[in-house]
Amino acid sequence: MTTPRNNTRRSYGIVGGLGPLASADVFFKLMQAMAARGSIADADVVFEQHPFRGSGSASVAAATTERKLYVFDMIRDFEKRGVGAVVLPCFLSHTFLDELRANTALPIVDMMEALKHHVRQAHPRARRIGVLTSDATRSSGLFERYFPEASFEVRYPRAVQGRDLVTEAVYGEDGIKRGNLGGRPLQLLAEAARDLAAQEVDLILPGLTEVALVAHAVTPLAVPLVDTNRVYAQYVADSQGEAAAKPFKIGVVGGVGPAATVDFMQKIVRNTPAARDQDHIKVHVEQNPQIPDRTDNLVGHGQDPTIALYATCKKLEDGGADLIAIPCNTAHAYVERIQSSLSIPIVNMLTVTVQSIRERYPELKQVGLLATSGTLGSGVYQRALEEQGLQQLAPSPAAQERVMEAIYGREGVKAGHTQGRCQDDIRAGLDDLVRQGAEVVILGCTELPLLLPFAELALEDGKRIALVDPTDTLARRCVEFAGAAGQ
Repeated sequence: MTTPRNNTRRSYGIVGGLGPLASADVFFKLMQAMAARGSIADADVVFEQHPFRGSGSASVAAATTERKLYVFDMIRDFEKRGVGAVVLPCFLSHTFLDELRANTALPIVDMMEALKHHVRQAHPRARRIGVLTSDATRSSGLFERYFPEASFEVRYPRAVQGRDLVTEAVYGEDGIKRGNLGGRPLQLLAEAARDLAAQEVDLILPGLTEVALVAHAVTPLAVPLVDTNRVYAQYVADSQGEAAAKPFKIGVVGGVGPAATVDFMQKIVRNTPAARDQDHIKVHVEQNPQIPDRTDNLVGHGQDPTIALYATCKKLEDGGADLIAIPCNTAHAYVERIQSSLSIPIVNMLTVTVQSIRERYPELKQVGLLATSGTLGSGVYQRALEEQGLQQLAPSPAAQERVMEAIYGREGVKAGHTQGRCQDDIRAGLDDLVRQGAEVVILGCTELPLLLPFAELALEDGKRIALVDPTDTLARRCVEFAGAAGQ
């Protein structure tokens, strides 16, 4: 098993553009906090800002699709650049934080957790929390989720003659969003803050980064007005923001062959204990039928598939997969060549299959193998069997020709057939193994379970022969890994 490469240098990506002035304020205060802690030389900070083309109107400044996609694309760009964690200075974006975390690999430092931590540490007696925020954030219940009723009471400024003072201060024609950091916006915010003070709040939290930007200038006040931008920056600098656990993801090298990939996916689903859609495992399939034929390369002069297999595995690695499954027996002849250059493990289907056989049949001595001539010639199964004290039985040359016809023939399974001549051909190979004394047979080509979808088969003499499906064994092992990671 390989382990991910370690990188002790911290790096952060700041999502700018949703509130250009306010996000720049968080960047500045983060630099100040790091400098005060002497850690500024040990961290890389990327501030990325593009024109956000979502609505700037306060009345429709909700968590729109445009905002979600803007933030998501920014995070994906940070991933490609090797950033270690995301700083998201936007309260409205935190209303869909769970959606972002479920679909990205990078940890996002939770701004609301930073505020909750600050309140508990700096204002342990505070119970009534005043909030200066937008209608959209207020209606989302964001602050109530982090400051629940059991311990807190969240209050908002009351409207004055139908006017929302905070909205007007930030989004108005002469508001903070337009670069006006004094005058009327400060007067409106001070009036809203005084209303909260009249409601006997213990402290006031800006729920807009633009409000935090000018918090120091909103005076005089009878209760503390917290600079939430500074609180967030200090929280990031202290590295107190913990990432939510990333959902386990299985990466699948697909297309080798296509029908076998679909079969493997069905077995992943079937073997996963789930009561609802969300209980299933994340799977990233890189379907690449253009990977050169493995058997052609091993038994003849076909093109080497090593680079194509490696490139497909790297795409899965880059996509955040935790492990790689290759539902192709013959492709495992190349696994040792590429595993050392990957930072995530390939679950060896052959090894786990043979281990499973040894556990189920402790007294067994011989195991039959139905596989491509390439798999047989490579010796990959033979070595795996010998490591478990088992002997491989292979079909006779004539019977092996019929096995290859069942797989690659014009009426074979790779051509989409599961009935007719392909059934006769594969049964000929199976009968040959039975005559040699096989009681257990590995279906060592991932298309063969499509021809022999049974756990065992009754013979004419009344005996039964066990059929081992490596695809199902691989699926079960992947599900086990995912379950262990979840625990």
